[in-house]
Amino acid sequence: MLANYLIGLREGLEAALIVTILIAYVVKIGRRDVLPRIWAGVGLAVLLALTLGAVLTFGTHGLSFAAQETIGGLLSIIATGFVTWMVFWMLRTATDLKGHLHGSIDKHLVGTGMGLVLVAFLAVGREGIETALFIWAAVQATGQTTMPLIGASLGILTAVGLGALIYAGMLRINLSRFFTWTGAILIIVAAGVLSYGVHDLQEAGILPGLNALAFNVTAAIPPDSWYGTLLKGTLNFSPATTWLELFVWIAYVVPTLTLFIVMSRRGRPAAAPRQAAPAVAAH
Repeated sequence: MLANYLIGLREGLEAALIVTILIAYVVKIGRRDVLPRIWAGVGLAVLLALTLGAVLTFGTHGLSFAAQETIGGLLSIIATGFVTWMVFWMLRTATDLKGHLHGSIDKHLVGTGMGLVLVAFLAVGREGIETALFIWAAVQATGQTTMPLIGASLGILTAVGLGALIYAGMLRINLSRFFTWTGAILIIVAAGVLSYGVHDLQEAGILPGLNALAFNVTAAIPPDSWYGTLLKGTLNFSPATTWLELFVWIAYVVPTLTLFIVMSRRGRPAAAPRQAAPAVAAH
């Protein structure tokens, strides 16, 4: 639940910041008439995310076990790719997210501003797709449906509340530090999702080594125990891990986390002065 809360919080806060910046800018330049266009784009993005979640949840019913495991494994790998891209994209973009969005608005503020529907849809839709994929992968990994959804929903609600406070000027967040810390944690979580995807493909018979275990600590960490469930829900830890799963986990975490740390430290001095406060102003 904690990992899903973090996913919902981070993705939700990204979306909330984007919507806040879009709204604040058009209000500042006196174009309140295009606000419905922005909200229409946001609504379509939310609808897309919900539709994708429904397709992922119900689309595999009736398929064979091997087909379900194959789809689950491939989508887990895709989700890992999306989250990894998102983490590095935000690491590069967070320092100038406001300028990037303002440029997009200026290009589409022509006539009735219908192009803003597309701007809002693409900006928020990306976050929605990533959230739907990653939450679905977490549900598949843990075998639970209620707790991951509750965790993600609470994270999104928290993000909406933070976005409202930022827009009202009542809250200041060091965005660079926030996205750096959550990005590092999400890389660890994504590694677990990737490892679980590999396990799915092993169970489907596509990848070898299902019975070649690197370790088996089931006796010490029973999967149905509270701490086993906690490790599974937060890190996708499996007490019975194959050599291939372990190799993939290490092969992903070591270079990805190292690159992330190097890039975050390299950009910190330039980003610090701009990220001490949110780059959002309604007036």
